[in-house]
Amino acid sequence: MSKYKLLGATALAIVTAVVATSCKDKQSTGWQYAPNMYEHIAFEYDQKNPNFKDGKTAQVPPAGTIPVGFTRFDYPNTRAGYDQASAEVKNPLPSTPANFEEGKVLFLHFCSPCHGENGQGDGLVTQHGYPPPPSYSKGQSSRGGAMKDLTDGKIYHTVTYGVNAMGSYASQLSPEERWKVIMYVHHLQTL
Repeated sequence: MSKYKLLGATALAIVTAVVATSCKDKQSTGWQYAPNMYEHIAFEYDQKNPNFKDGKTAQVPPAGTIPVGFTRFDYPNTRAGYDQASAEVKNPLPSTPANFEEGKVLFLHFCSPCHGENGQGDGLVTQHGYPPPPSYSKGQSSRGGAMKDLTDGKIYHTVTYGVNAMGSYASQLSPEERWKVIMYVHHLQTL
């Protein structure tokens, strides 16, 4: 019997030691389903990377490449670029009720805080002392001419680059969304 007691005591000691050393994390099952989700293999953008000559992970795109889905607007942010866009740039989208309605929604979300719901330059921010933009139907453009005569190209250039106190909306509105807003602005020019 003493042989069995010794064997049982040894087995109990081994089991106790294994349990005591392996159960530090009560929530862990001890299994890893996808270890690469916990231990990253890829380099982070700001880490050194021995795979490149300059040691940087974040590389500059090759010259002349264009991101997927990017639409070029090859008119500089100058007065000459503004005038050239006025003469050459036309809205490529069809004038449909759906495009018009989406343009209205976008205008109300992005433009009406300054320009007002009807484009009269009476948006909410002007009630707090911010200088009002000119009315689309009655105002004069800071670049000369009546606001009601602004062309597709002039409005697109302004939305893309901004003018005076108005910043660029190129990061908030895609090119297609800008064209839809322009459709709605043309409507506001007639009010």
